[in-house]
Amino acid sequence: MKQNRASAGDTILRLLTFLMAVGVVGLIIWVGWEMFSSAKESINAFGWSFVTNRVWDPVKQNFGALPFIYGTIVTSLIALVVAGPIGLGVAIFLNEMAPGKVRSLISFLVELLAAIPSVVYGLWGIFVLAPLLRDYVEPWLEKWFGFLPLFQGSAVGLGMLSGGLILAIMILPTIAAISREVMAAVPDSQREAALALGATKWEMVRVAVLAYAKSGILGGVMLGLGRALGETMAVTMVIGNRPDILPSLFAPAYSMAAVIANEFTEATYNLYLSSLVEIGLILFGITLVLNAFARLLVWSVARGPKGGHLV
Repeated sequence: MKQNRASAGDTILRLLTFLMAVGVVGLIIWVGWEMFSSAKESINAFGWSFVTNRVWDPVKQNFGALPFIYGTIVTSLIALVVAGPIGLGVAIFLNEMAPGKVRSLISFLVELLAAIPSVVYGLWGIFVLAPLLRDYVEPWLEKWFGFLPLFQGSAVGLGMLSGGLILAIMILPTIAAISREVMAAVPDSQREAALALGATKWEMVRVAVLAYAKSGILGGVMLGLGRALGETMAVTMVIGNRPDILPSLFAPAYSMAAVIANEFTEATYNLYLSSLVEIGLILFGITLVLNAFARLLVWSVARGPKGGHLV
């Protein structure tokens, strides 16, 4: 009798958890469908030219998403270039080298970065980061690297560089935490084998740990990129909010999330609103694909040993 009751309980639990999982999938499909339905007017009006058009003019009802896609991609790439190596270095130190007390303290501080509201990052960017870039960093970059188009133009402090640096700080905890997690999954036998063959500490980390966990680390970087693509408030406050496509990182720009947040309440006619929803649909699709790819990479490390070879 007790066995039958336990079996019935297991069946109910399995059914409930299955329904919850299906519900999450259904919610994602529902969100995508509703966004597609709301964006159909813009899709029918502009087609693929919506993605390639660089003009955003609500007065003339001419809408193109290219400036926002450009601003989003550039700031996100800056964030990856800055946060990727730092996050990986933090993960290596915490997982392989730090003493116990130091590891706990630094882990807490890194995780604390993820708990800070984005509007606080935005305020810090306006009052601290932007003046620092305007008065010191951007003039120095222009002086020494001004022959490159990336570092030409007026030093304002608000632009793609400041937006990218803010994003780098915000995605750093994600990259560090996931990198540390996948490195912790590396069997100790990998480390012991490398050390037994005479490898130094760094050679052991490079050959036995990083080679084994590289797919998971890349997945963590991709998850960080997914967050960077969708970040709204902090980027809106420091990117400059101008729909231009300029090569200089000092120049103001606009991101997809920022234009939706700034102009959604100003969309006074259907085509305008539909165009904003289509930008959201593009962002939704990019984020969904990136996160799925990143999860597959992390899963490929978690499921079992592969990849690391002692040579």
